[in-house]
Amino acid sequence: MDKIALTAGALYVIVLLRAGGTFAVGWLAGAGARRSRFAERISSAKFLRAERAIQRWGAPVVAVSFLTVGFQTAANFLAGSMRMPLPRYLPALFVGGAAWALIYATAGLGVLEVLGRLFAEQTALGVSAVAVLLLGVCGVVVYRRRGAAQPSGETVTDES
Repeated sequence: MDKIALTAGALYVIVLLRAGGTFAVGWLAGAGARRSRFAERISSAKFLRAERAIQRWGAPVVAVSFLTVGFQTAANFLAGSMRMPLPRYLPALFVGGAAWALIYATAGLGVLEVLGRLFAEQTALGVSAVAVLLLGVCGVVVYRRRGAAQPSGETVTDES
């Protein structure tokens, strides 16, 4: 249990620094945009309505974003660039970051422990499992890249 608590504590500090830093960078980027040639565009009534909605209702989105993969950075940056007030942002950061740290500390350590045992007791099976996992990841990447390379709706015709 001490190992999990130590890992969760370390991950919590990391996520607070990373997400808080992303929020700060977003805040600075938003401030810069408000002083740039885009100031007129981002002062429209539609943009200001969206900004007020994010300032008011964005905290739950920030908190839940820590349970997703790939959305955390965008949610924290957007919260910063849309000037979410710190009294709303910080509780979402603390709660979401704690959930993230606990999940990764428990599940992450569990997976590492299983892999460690597998390699120690049955090395060939462990190597095979990692190879299959890597091949699966590579297959998904290749499949997605090929799908992205072909524009949807176009068909290949033979004009010879």
